[in-house]
Amino acid sequence: MTEDEFMGNLYQRFPVTIEKGLGSRVWDTDGNEYIDCMGGYGVALVGHRNERVVNALKSQLEKIITVHSSLYNKTREEFLRMLISIAPKGLSQVHLTNSGAESIEAAIKFARKFTGKKGMIAMNGSYHGKSMGALSLTFNPKYRKMFQPLVEKTSFAKFGDIESLRSTIDEDTGFIILEPIQGESGINVAPEGFLQEIRKLCDEKRILLIFDEIQTGLGRTGRMWASEHWNTSPDIMCLAKGIAGGVPMGATLVKSEILRIMSKGEHTSTFGGNPLSCAAGIATLQVLTQDGLIENAEKMGKKFYEGLENLKEKHKIVREIRGKGLMIGVELRFDVKNILMDGIKSGVLFLYSGRNILRLLPPLVISEEDVTKVLETLDILFSKEEKRRNV
Repeated sequence: MTEDEFMGNLYQRFPVTIEKGLGSRVWDTDGNEYIDCMGGYGVALVGHRNERVVNALKSQLEKIITVHSSLYNKTREEFLRMLISIAPKGLSQVHLTNSGAESIEAAIKFARKFTGKKGMIAMNGSYHGKSMGALSLTFNPKYRKMFQPLVEKTSFAKFGDIESLRSTIDEDTGFIILEPIQGESGINVAPEGFLQEIRKLCDEKRILLIFDEIQTGLGRTGRMWASEHWNTSPDIMCLAKGIAGGVPMGATLVKSEILRIMSKGEHTSTFGGNPLSCAAGIATLQVLTQDGLIENAEKMGKKFYEGLENLKEKHKIVREIRGKGLMIGVELRFDVKNILMDGIKSGVLFLYSGRNILRLLPPLVISEEDVTKVLETLDILFSKEEKRRNV
């Protein structure tokens, strides 16, 4: 009997049953060890079983697990203060949620009420989640087509093309949303100047700018926020993934004038901001700001890129390397299924972004030794695949 008997056919499953983890490594129920470049789709940001996070959870469990936001709680207050202290300029208010999709849903409602406009613009290749509002802003037709009609007045512009975006705007456009680096569609990095041009355009047209930093934020790209690479701040920013060290949590950060227009009861969450998640969130922010993880993400990212570029020169199967920090895409000339499965047999868990792109989202604690091992493994796997395909 397996999980599949109860969970349906909703997930792409890998033939591994994970039992425990530590740092950038995990072990299955047979005791096999893996370097984790999947990282729970980016959730294992500060490493599996991070000591600060574990201790914070243990301590909070001895106090109280849940306090609804209709009551005050000091753990929640401390987390909010810490989060705002590192937030992009101007983002001084927070709505706490339980996931990335919930953070996007909140952003949609806040923006619509503040602007009084219905129009929403996202990017070709975007991914913002699969709940109905978030799905409306997600580009891939395979996710959308069976669930129409979605939220009205949604348009898409070409990622990286400011003129395409300009031509998509109309008098009812309330906000523009984008990922500074697109994750699901293949680790597509915003071209130089694009974020700054959007910021200027939004200011000219009095349109809100929303950054989805759910996958890119919190040190993943070698900066606290990916938007720092382009010195640009949004009006609203959505977070989740590793914000609480693996415990479910999301956050929508907004300028104070935006959240001020919401009335009591218009948008709430039963579990959002529970003390357990907030305690883990405090520990996670401490790890990121005090333990050198952002610097390590930049350093290990550079080592990965250098090694992957060398593999690109060696292997015809590799088409392009993209990304920043420890958010890396390796575009191949063929589908990645064999690489994923052979990787498991070789002790490395890889992720994918579409049928022909390997995605690497390892914990930010990954060591130079593990990066070297992953590169050596990829060298072997690429050679094997090329032999299989007679390249």
